[in-house]
Amino acid sequence: MTLRALLERRAALSAELRQIHDAAGEADLNTEQRAQFDKLKGELDTLNTRIDRQAVLDDAERRAAGQPLGTGDRQLDALLDGVGILDAIRAQMGGTDQAAGRAREASQEMERRSGRKAQGVFWHMGAPAESRVLTTTTPGGGPGGTLIPTDYRPDLFIERLRNTTRVRGLGATVLSGLTGNVTIPRRKGSVTAGWVAENTALTASDPQFESIGLSPKHAGAIMEWSRNMTQQSSPDVEALARNDMAQVLAETLDGAAINGSGSGAQPRGILNTSGIGSVALGTNGGALTLDAVSDLMGQLDDANASGTGFLTNTKVVRAARKLKDGQDRPYGLSVVFQGSPPAVSNNVPSNLTKGTGTGLSPLIYGNWSDLLIGMWSELDILVNPYESTAYAKGNVQIRAMLTCDIAVRHPQSFAAITDIIA
Repeated sequence: MTLRALLERRAALSAELRQIHDAAGEADLNTEQRAQFDKLKGELDTLNTRIDRQAVLDDAERRAAGQPLGTGDRQLDALLDGVGILDAIRAQMGGTDQAAGRAREASQEMERRSGRKAQGVFWHMGAPAESRVLTTTTPGGGPGGTLIPTDYRPDLFIERLRNTTRVRGLGATVLSGLTGNVTIPRRKGSVTAGWVAENTALTASDPQFESIGLSPKHAGAIMEWSRNMTQQSSPDVEALARNDMAQVLAETLDGAAINGSGSGAQPRGILNTSGIGSVALGTNGGALTLDAVSDLMGQLDDANASGTGFLTNTKVVRAARKLKDGQDRPYGLSVVFQGSPPAVSNNVPSNLTKGTGTGLSPLIYGNWSDLLIGMWSELDILVNPYESTAYAKGNVQIRAMLTCDIAVRHPQSFAAITDIIA
């Protein structure tokens, strides 16, 4: 039995228990009522245990649908784990130390496996970096001067607040190690069947096919680091650089998977994919309701798809927490989302428009394994110490690029409410 069916049964049992209680009023339950009440209570206790167990299983299956991090080659993973972003930068500056040599070795192995020549040095994980100059003295507010003070306290470093990334965790299918463009065939329609009388010919029909494609899309930025920064061997500086680039990459990819326009160089995200299910709240948007959430799930049910989770932003979750029953009691997220509380990220937009409505937010429900993320390369780092302004200061300019694309295997595997006032 599915989690949804278990929750529906629990709601029915609660209603029966309430009916017995209300029928007795202020008096004690009679013998028949007590027996029925105890029977239902026992079933409810058993059902709560099954619900908890099913929720754990469903969550495990959703996570298993995603692709584990790493290449699958333990020896290569061990090599890649030992290469830092600063090692990759020093490798292109002619570094002769062991770490720089390891970075070059790792890049060569990734070139061999991907069949693509790096423009600089491949690094196994990173992100399009924020465009800024890192020095020990400028800009005045940091970051260089805050990383190398006289009394350096990396244990107290204050990270900026970031949007949470959710798409991969929800179970998106990652296709790694791609080289050429990818075309994936898809069945559009099946043959038809029908009943015929004896000695009557069947009506001929043909299956129909189509395809979806993935082609390289590039994201990246340029930043400048001072000579002092590139020479720092502190693991704390390395960790800060690595984490920043990795998290910015994750935010960029997450945002494109959710709401990428599909125009120009940007991949097409779920909300802009033609054919996904839709539930409307009003001409100019409207408040989230339990019925709307149920209708959203029903979009997938009607399309013979099986949803694995919700995704929305903090504003919608806040509005969902405020939903109350007729006695002004909050339903709670578990009831509103029928046992599957949503993944939450502010990579999900909150600036959509409809009619005269502005600042609207979406709620997405889907089978997340049907979201395909194609990866042609990990972070490709190219160091340029000869850029005119950087060269004069002894700095280096660093370009970081990522190549990927996004597609939806079945549009019917996703549905969205896009006009929530929250």
